[in-house]
Order: sequence, then C-alpha cells, then structure tokens
Amino acid sequence: MHDSIDKSPATAPASAFTGLKRWTDAVLYSSVLVSAAAAGLTWATFLFWRVDIPGRLGVMIFAATLFLYNIDSVLPYKHRQQLVLSGRKLWMIQHRRELFMVALGALAVAGGLFWLDGWQPMTGFLAHLAAISLLYSLPIVRIRGRWRALRDFPLLKVFLIAYVWAAVTVWIPALYLHKSLTAPVVIVLFARRFFFILALAFVFDIRDYTKDLLSGTRTFPGIFGVKATKILALLSLAVAGILIPQGVTPLYLLVLTIPTALAALIVWYADEMRPDYYFALLADGVMLVQFLAVYWVS
Repeated sequence: MHDSIDKSPATAPASAFTGLKRWTDAVLYSSVLVSAAAAGLTWATFLFWRVDIPGRLGVMIFAATLFLYNIDSVLPYKHRQQLVLSGRKLWMIQHRRELFMVALGALAVAGGLFWLDGWQPMTGFLAHLAAISLLYSLPIVRIRGRWRALRDFPLLKVFLIAYVWAAVTVWIPALYLHKSLTAPVVIVLFARRFFFILALAFVFDIRDYTKDLLSGTRTFPGIFGVKATKILALLSLAVAGILIPQGVTPLYLLVLTIPTALAALIVWYADEMRPDYYFALLADGVMLVQFLAVYWVS
C-alpha cells in the first residue's frame, strides 16, 4: 500500500499526458483540424467583404472536407502499402473503421446541407472540385500495367491541392455573394490563396519524400531535391505576399504578414524526419492562424 501511495503522484501526470496525446492524435489524424482550417479560410474570404460566413455553409465546408480527407485515408490500396509507416499512418490503420464512420457521417451532413440550402444550381461547379478531390488518390487510370491516381502524375499533386483549396475558400464565397469569378479582386484573392496553399503543399511533399520515392510518385523533392523544393515554396509565399487585393488597409496587410512569416519558418525547417505533429499541427494549423489574423483585423 505504501508503494502505491508513492507511485500515484508520478502516474497521474503520465496518465494526463497519455489522455491529452490520445485526444490530440484523434483531432489531428481524423482531419478535424484541417477541416476547421478549410472552414476558417472560407470565413476569411467572407470577412474580406465584411460579411460573416453563413453558419450552415461553414458547417457544409467543414463536413465536406472531413469526408474527403477521411475517405482518402481509408482507401483499401493505401492500407496495402507497407512502405513508410509513421505514427500517423499507424493510427489511421488502427482506427480505420472509426474514420470510415466519420466519413459517412460527414457525407450525410454535407449532402443534407447541400440540398436544404439550395446549392443544386452550382452542382456542376462543385462536382468538378469533388471529382478532383476523389480522383486525387483513387487509382482509375491504367498506365504500363499499373493503376494510377491523379496524384501519381509527375509534379501534379501540389497544384491540384492548391487549386481545390483556393476554389473552395475563395470562389464559393464569391459565388455566394454574387460576385463574378473574373472580377479583378476575386482573381487576386484566388491567386493569393493558391500560392499560399501551394507553399504548404510543398511542405507535405517533403514529408512524403521517401514514401513517394518508394511508390514511384514523382514529386518536386524527388526530382529537384528538398532544398530546391523549399526555395519554390518560399517563392510561392513571396508571390502570395505581393498579390494585394484592391482596397485593403495597411493594418490588414501588416497582420497578414504573421501567418506568412510562420509559414516561411515551417517551410524552412521542414524535413521528413520531423515528428508527425510538425506537419499535422503546425503546417495545417498555420491556415487557422491566417483565419484568426483576418478575423482580428476585421
């Protein structure tokens, strides 16, 4: 009994840490954080026009992102790839059934809001984004005896990611507010968001460097090297920084340098040997930082 009393103060912090890690893993690896980032960046675009995001639209963006990322993580062929099993990948394998149920629930929510809120006239526009997102990882094209997804085409995947994220977080608010996608301010906002997300997509290419080499996926780090990829990512952030929408205040631009600077640091120190949290928490989390910066200045 004396021994158990002596051990209890030490086991309590360890138990609390284990519990915190379990919940953190669940939030990060089930794509809750990245889904919140998608909703946050969409909200940031609404705030640029001094309008709050409609609540149900924000939920639809969150749920649709949650569905796409989780359905991607449970694809059968991915679980047959025993290439590089990180802690994140192992967690996904262990919770595959739960992730599938989350994906189904998110699909039901997103689909219900799509019909209830009358988005049917935009079915064609939204369908092409959904198609790119689904076909990104789903092998449907047979080339030289091997089934390939869109992400397997050389150097393509970072541009697909940047395009879909920019389209969702900029074009959907613009269309909701009846603004032309060819209006100069919309074009600048889209390009700014595209290059910001592109820089982060390069970071995840660096994370997957060895896995992509082993699977035969030709990415920027695999072809040009990690250092050159970092330079491209920093150039993308620089382009995003100089794309200034008409009418923004100096304070707005100053505050937005915070997430850009943080993203630059994340790019510079990116390495495939970094812990999973470096990418799942910092690289994804910097998108939420951008939303918070816009929210504060607005």
